[in-house]
Amino acid sequence: MIALVGGKAANLGELARAQLPVPRGFALTTAAYRQAMAPAGLGEVLAAIGTTDPTDLAALAQLAGRARALVLAAEVPPEIAGAVRSAYSGLGSGVAVAVRSSATAEDLPFASFAGQQETYLNIVGADAVVAAVQRCWASLWTDRAVSYRAANGIDPADVALAVVVQVMVDAVAAGVLFTANPVTGRRREAVIDASPGLGEAVVSGAVNPDHYVVDSPSGRILERRIGDKRLIIRPLPGGGTESIEREASGPCLADSQIQALSRLGARVEAHYRSPQDTEWAIDGAGTLWLTQARPITTLYPQPVRSLPAEGARVYLCFSLAQGLTRPLTPMGLAALRLIASSIARTAGFEVPNPRNGPAPYAEAGQRLFVDLTTVARSRVGRDIVPRVFDVMEARSAVLLRRLFDDPRFSLRSTSRLPLLRHVGPVLVRARVPETALRAMFRPAAALRRVEGVGRRLDADLQVPAAATALQRLDHVERILSTELFQLLPAIAPLPALGFAGLGLVRKMLGEKASKEELQAVIRGLPNNVTTEMDLALWRLAQRIRAEDAGRAFGGSTVAELVAAYREGSLPAAAQSGLAGFLDHYGHRAIAEIDLGMPRWSDDPTHIVGVLVNYLRLDRPELAPDRQFVQAARDAEAQVEALVAKAAHKSPLHGRIARVALARTRQFAGLRELPKYNIVVALGAVREQLAMVGAELAAAGAIGAADDVFFLDLVEARSGLAGTDLHALVAQRREDYALELRRRHIPRMLLSDGTEPESLPGPGPAAPEGTLVGTPASAGSVTAAARVILDPVGAHLEPGEILVAPSTDPGWTPLFLTAGGLVMEMGGANSHGAVVAREYGIPAVVGVPDATLRIATGDHLTLDGAAGTVIPG
Repeated sequence: MIALVGGKAANLGELARAQLPVPRGFALTTAAYRQAMAPAGLGEVLAAIGTTDPTDLAALAQLAGRARALVLAAEVPPEIAGAVRSAYSGLGSGVAVAVRSSATAEDLPFASFAGQQETYLNIVGADAVVAAVQRCWASLWTDRAVSYRAANGIDPADVALAVVVQVMVDAVAAGVLFTANPVTGRRREAVIDASPGLGEAVVSGAVNPDHYVVDSPSGRILERRIGDKRLIIRPLPGGGTESIEREASGPCLADSQIQALSRLGARVEAHYRSPQDTEWAIDGAGTLWLTQARPITTLYPQPVRSLPAEGARVYLCFSLAQGLTRPLTPMGLAALRLIASSIARTAGFEVPNPRNGPAPYAEAGQRLFVDLTTVARSRVGRDIVPRVFDVMEARSAVLLRRLFDDPRFSLRSTSRLPLLRHVGPVLVRARVPETALRAMFRPAAALRRVEGVGRRLDADLQVPAAATALQRLDHVERILSTELFQLLPAIAPLPALGFAGLGLVRKMLGEKASKEELQAVIRGLPNNVTTEMDLALWRLAQRIRAEDAGRAFGGSTVAELVAAYREGSLPAAAQSGLAGFLDHYGHRAIAEIDLGMPRWSDDPTHIVGVLVNYLRLDRPELAPDRQFVQAARDAEAQVEALVAKAAHKSPLHGRIARVALARTRQFAGLRELPKYNIVVALGAVREQLAMVGAELAAAGAIGAADDVFFLDLVEARSGLAGTDLHALVAQRREDYALELRRRHIPRMLLSDGTEPESLPGPGPAAPEGTLVGTPASAGSVTAAARVILDPVGAHLEPGEILVAPSTDPGWTPLFLTAGGLVMEMGGANSHGAVVAREYGIPAVVGVPDATLRIATGDHLTLDGAAGTVIPG
């Protein structure tokens, strides 16, 4: 076996040297492909493939056909053909072989490319092997391979193909073995599909195979499902294969063979130190052969805690709970570790190294996870945390409650004393009871104190212009370690009181107050910084329209408008208005909890794109400012109606309801303010880090100033001391780019890799075709869908239903023209749901895989009260 770099040829070479049962064979390296194709004239076709729209499948297919024709027309160089014949004769006389492709773009961390190239089975004779090698080369350009690579952003000029030639195993049974469960994610659980004859029947999906799931450590067979296996593929004498139809039959493997396969899979996984997708065969003598091994590319990485912990653990993806699907930059993660450590230490928990984060902190796939094991095993945790998730991220609440029945997470603590011991002193030191009482009885004074929090924060964020880079890093660590957490208890009691007032009225009136009536109270709320920001942007759009500057916007692309703004050449209304908006709100961003993400002041592309969208809105009745004013009027009218209902019970009930709902209107909008102030601080911290990055770049430690965001704070200090960080930054950027491609992010993970959401749950199935989520904002709308994964530069026609993975404040300018909202993440009180209610647009959140199951242009009927989305 000739080992190659990359692809299954390298895998099989390594496996053979590791004394695993791999059939004899040889391989042609990618150099052989490149040598043979050098005179074939592929350059023009590959350049055309590289510049073709990945969604234009017809054009890609036409180009792929031209590439295949050029490969097949090329002569196999005599020295390569001779080497193949010589190696083939070394396997024996007239030996039947399998000729397999092994592309350099296979088995990548974000895409397996399984089955994109061809395999030729039972090839006999040297000339036939040479011809099969050439056909394998041509299969690098199958329609499916070309479109798959285009969709994954792989340059066609960078790919090449090796070819593996293996002695055929005359299989009595064959199939596929995953060393981890590819459906649930559980590690050390072998999943086996098996069928009589050659494994091609299983791999190609032509047969309903036997299916087994095995607990690898114990060898216990957990699941057994016998397929009908009505098709067998067998080798023909002299070459080629035949497919034979037959009657259904019993199992094709004995338990001892199933367990032997599980053990073989464990050996392969141990060799590669990662879960593997393998193919295998058993010959007539009962010998087990391994014919292929590749990494399982769909598994989500297992969380790594800041401090190791024994036993089964359950993790919540905090990134997703914050509406963030993309990975976090290394500096963004470093900042969150310090903030989390600050919270833990304030609550009296020991944190050995704050830069590593507190004990429950974990990371996986460059995203933040939180260990909820203690919550699951605590009576207090079970009582409180799922209720918080009910309104913040409802699907996570369902999954967490389901885990309460798992014996691995059985109750270990029923006392409330540990919670009081940690939370009580924090509440007292932060003067939370005093803040809540002031808000109840002196609301104007409470609002003035909130304004003072912002002023004090601005003062704390100031840094002398002459500060050194090390002093700036010290300032950054101080802000992240001590200042940010103090913002929460200073403000949070007010919106908590506001929502408590609404809850009190709901409890007081019972069935006399519908969910829709109560939701109407929190529409058009004052004191909401996000709403104020969105309306400020709308007013800017109207100013641009009124001063006729809209003509410049209508005739230019967003990129041209951004360039004009940077040059100072936009019309006066647009130039000064956009500058003023960014001066006030430029610290905000998409994925703004990540320090590494550019702020709007760094790149105003998103804001300019939203302005262009606003200028398209030509129906006055849909104007967001009018809708907001009307929503506020409707809310005040609803308050009066609810107070009247309460007064029917007694005058005292009426007075209590009036005060409670007044506090709801005054304070519920402040829900956005703690995060807003945190983002202000993060924006200031980012500015300081950018200055440090500029100094590191000037010193040659990194290549560019923004490379600093692919370091952590310790590494930045080492760069200032002279350490060369170019290689580290390059690797971090590459890893980050790969994680950006990941579409599926689990809400929860167990420590063995299991995704609880992948496990079957109780309850009736939804009607066929109906997507079900959590009701978030009442109302119904039927309109076209617009699936948006990234709001920067996104185009949303007025009235379209926005379908998104999740949202944060950076998305909300799009809400002003949306007809409805569907999100994969979130609960009834998540950010997107709250803003949707305020704007009066129907919304359903927590809809699994909504961005995959809905396509732009699909007509949807969205029922925000029922929590359903019906396509068609």
